[in-house]
Amino acid sequence: MFTLPYRTLIHYKRWATDGLNSVIAETLDRIAADERILVLRLVDHIQAVDEIFRHNLEARPHGYRAPGSAELPSFDVLASKGRATADWYADYADALLPDEVDEALAFSFASGEPARMTRGEILLHVAMHAAGHRGQIALLLQKNGIQPWPDRLTDFLRAEDAGPQRRPALAEVTA
Repeated sequence: MFTLPYRTLIHYKRWATDGLNSVIAETLDRIAADERILVLRLVDHIQAVDEIFRHNLEARPHGYRAPGSAELPSFDVLASKGRATADWYADYADALLPDEVDEALAFSFASGEPARMTRGEILLHVAMHAAGHRGQIALLLQKNGIQPWPDRLTDFLRAEDAGPQRRPALAEVTA
């Protein structure tokens, strides 16, 4: 089906975000203070962009003036919001009809600059944007002696084949 790649990418993004957040939750106190702020800012930036584009898909104003929060939330707040947003995107991608994928939407970026993207392009952007920043966070984790979540698409597909109950435990990730 034409929408399958979008659904796969968005479900992969949710899985990778959940895995990253579980590693961060268990190891945040092991990260140097200045780098901990960078990790939180990156997680916040991913969340803000996800929320901005969610609003764009819903044809609602997003209210952001920058691609990040004015005041940095705690990791627990970011992780909770991230999970809710990831669930929304998964539901959205699952319900996306083939004739909606190429529907162009007009919106404004946080800078106020007008833009136009298709629904499919927005989903691709959200997935690819987060992947790049997860890589930055992975480097910060590794720099602090922490094994990041194995978030390759092949890891996701293997986990999906094994069933939803088969996600690597943190001990497997850090071994």
